[in-house]
Amino acid sequence: MRLRGRDPRAAPASSAGAGDARRLAPPGRNPFVHELRLSALQKAQVAVMTLTLFPIRLLVAAVMMLLAWPLALVASLGSAEREPEQPLALWRRVVDVLLKAIMRTMWFAGGFHRVAVKGRQALPTEAAILTLAPHSSYFDAIPVTMTMSSIVMKAESRDIPIWGTLIKYIRPVFVSRMDQDSRRKTVEVIKRRAQSSGKWPQIMIFPEGTCTNRTCLITFKPGAFIPGVPVQPVVLRYPNKLDTITWTWQGPGALKILWLTLCQFHNQVEIEFLPVYTPSEEEKKDPTLYASNVRHVMAEALGVSVTDYTFEDCQLALAEGQLRLPADTCLLEFARLVRGLGLKPEKLERDLDRHAESARMKRGGSLTLPKFAAQLEVPESKALEDLFALFDERGGGEMDMREYVVALSVVCRPSQTLDTIQLAFKMYGSQEDGSIDEHALSSILKTAVGVAELTVTDLFRAIDQEEKGRITFADFERFAEAYPDFAEEYLYPKQTRSQSCAQTPPAPTPNGFCADFSPEDSAAGTEAFRKKLD
Repeated sequence: MRLRGRDPRAAPASSAGAGDARRLAPPGRNPFVHELRLSALQKAQVAVMTLTLFPIRLLVAAVMMLLAWPLALVASLGSAEREPEQPLALWRRVVDVLLKAIMRTMWFAGGFHRVAVKGRQALPTEAAILTLAPHSSYFDAIPVTMTMSSIVMKAESRDIPIWGTLIKYIRPVFVSRMDQDSRRKTVEVIKRRAQSSGKWPQIMIFPEGTCTNRTCLITFKPGAFIPGVPVQPVVLRYPNKLDTITWTWQGPGALKILWLTLCQFHNQVEIEFLPVYTPSEEEKKDPTLYASNVRHVMAEALGVSVTDYTFEDCQLALAEGQLRLPADTCLLEFARLVRGLGLKPEKLERDLDRHAESARMKRGGSLTLPKFAAQLEVPESKALEDLFALFDERGGGEMDMREYVVALSVVCRPSQTLDTIQLAFKMYGSQEDGSIDEHALSSILKTAVGVAELTVTDLFRAIDQEEKGRITFADFERFAEAYPDFAEEYLYPKQTRSQSCAQTPPAPTPNGFCADFSPEDSAAGTEAFRKKLD
């Protein structure tokens, strides 16, 4: 399974691009993975700073939070739903200035000695919503504390001691995961505030909905664009030699990021306010189109590509299965292309057995593009051609349907590795006893992890203890139960999992102010993350 016949920086154009002929470029690496490697000199610097400057910076930050707490407590008394008084009372303006000064001192103590600001922040009457990207860290709170704009965050955050009080001061829009109707209510609150003619504070929203490594802009959630009012795009940059800022799903954990960042002499951050984007009538009616066009504007300002990868792809990349996906896996591209066909997840799962039975009957027979379209019950299209190309390894216009079924099973059931392998054995196995040879195992596992080449000789020999030259699913299952980490030892022997990979990734809203409040239900598949550390 591989990307074939296309420029490494090109990909299918987005259907939401309003006729835009530009191409979507797949990121150079997985946007949800951040690898941080320190040289010997950098490690020495961190060691020295840990014993000297780090404890001082941490103490100053804690003191600043404690100083801010009583001011925020007094100023946040009263109903959070009551419309702010206009104009603000003198004492409230004084508190606002003091809190901004305290927060700026905290960031200064943390090494952010200068925050470079480009452009002009629009007035609330000009743009009620500020869209920030790329979202890559909890340090993205810097522009929030500088402007004291409202944010969208999960309701549980208000109960955090001290931090919850500071959050209440900026009158956030809370999203409750316990209330099934919360997303709709949140959008209604944003609409009401956005259409208040500047009476409410501006709302800062991270439309990506999750943290990435800033190599590209992933799909924007449409929630911020549903009100159909002008927005001001705001782009963030961290032009540091050593990137200790980025906090993604796979990479250094929250505490390690904090420790390493505070151990740097100086940390740079740039905030650029782009011109206000006023939506057209077509964009007002289509929030997805509006979000896509704003994303292109922000990507051009950043000089990065855009990609249709989403928050759900993040879950796929980090699913807790026995076959972890490598950073260069094609399965993220596969999932994006399947979405581009308009196939719903529930239909995909229902059709999985049907596709598997059809592939088993063909016994590896080749499938052409028209027959592939007929099998999927979709019309031929550019998206289907790109999906077909993933499996057309020789470029001869033919593919093996079994590979599509294996890839689809992984995408639909990313944590159920053995279920996928069992399904593959049924398709690849002999009619006599369902056994497969080494070549078939290679084809299965290459597709299951989405790579073009994978050496399985050692794994096959370890499973085939009787040296029959063939193995059954029972053999594989027995071996997997005895050696649950078999992939690490036999498939990726030269790759050592970073320490952070063994750490538990954060929950779906990692820093508390990038909550997904889009009206569509994206709760499916998040259950596996409930137990993870926030």
